[in-house]
Amino acid sequence: MRTSKRLPIVAIALAIMAVGASCTASVEETGASSTFAATPTEISGCADVIEATLEPSGNGYRVSATILSRDTGWEKYADAWEVRTPDGTVLGIRILAHPHVDEQPFTRSLDGVVIPTGVTDVEIAARDLVSGFCGEAFTAAVPGR
Repeated sequence: MRTSKRLPIVAIALAIMAVGASCTASVEETGASSTFAATPTEISGCADVIEATLEPSGNGYRVSATILSRDTGWEKYADAWEVRTPDGTVLGIRILAHPHVDEQPFTRSLDGVVIPTGVTDVEIAARDLVSGFCGEAFTAAVPGR
């Protein structure tokens, strides 16, 4: 008969989860305050694009976006912004790798955005790690069009 070596790991994980659940229950039952990090449903707010510029660069454009977000730290921050055509086609996305709690608003750029011929305006929208794309977007004219 072959026994699984995973069983002890599963048992340990279940025991840890049970201890965590009992700790949570005791905090709720006593009404004591907690130092646990807030869950996504407890934090609201969106990331807004308050300004954007486009500059011709090589075969595309350099897009710079200024974002104002309600960053609180790693649990909630503006984690990306994207450039879209008026019909919603995404032309480029700039990933933001960390919170900007002490740098508000902040500006970041994305190079090499190819904007199809005939498109005269683009929309730049920011994404919040928790709330998604829910903030104010910015519409910018494509230079020379």
